[in-house]
Amino acid sequence: MKVFLISTAVVFAIVIIFNSYIMASTNKTEQQKYKVIQKDQDFEIRFYPSATFATIKSNAKTYRELSGPGFQKLAGYIFGGNEDKTQISMTSPVKMDVNDTVSTMSFMMPTGYNRENLPKPTNPDVILEESQDEYVAAIQFGGFASDKEWKLYSEKLQDILREKGFKTIGNPRFLGYNPPFQLVGRRNEVIIPIEYK
Repeated sequence: MKVFLISTAVVFAIVIIFNSYIMASTNKTEQQKYKVIQKDQDFEIRFYPSATFATIKSNAKTYRELSGPGFQKLAGYIFGGNEDKTQISMTSPVKMDVNDTVSTMSFMMPTGYNRENLPKPTNPDVILEESQDEYVAAIQFGGFASDKEWKLYSEKLQDILREKGFKTIGNPRFLGYNPPFQLVGRRNEVIIPIEYK
């Protein structure tokens, strides 16, 4: 019994140390810049300036169908799957747009990169693109994301925006800020593009 308790304590300590390291690393990862325009109790309005993304398109209709294969293709690109075999730093958040037509997953490219100076992907499914300036409404939630949370928070944010009189101009998108092996302190968001004047 004593050996079991000691072993359990050691494993628990290792998990805590590992996740503390992961959280510290996540906090140092470059994040997509935005400006908070309006903050409410349950949501906020943000302005996102244009940024450069590596993106894949998919016929996936759920978060689960898109997340694994999409992540593998994009990670392949930044970890050297390009004509120059260049390693590109990971950024956050990972952006996903899951809908009934064409779903997408995107990694923002680090500051200093644009479509002209990024190496060409070796996988033709990975495309390089520039986003437009946009205003979005955002709602945040913790834990591990799933299709259930995606739907719940998308509907909650849409209800809030209807109640507040905001006009939406696009699909809800998912933003994930943490690596899959981070167990605590996770940050997820749903954003919806809006008209804002």
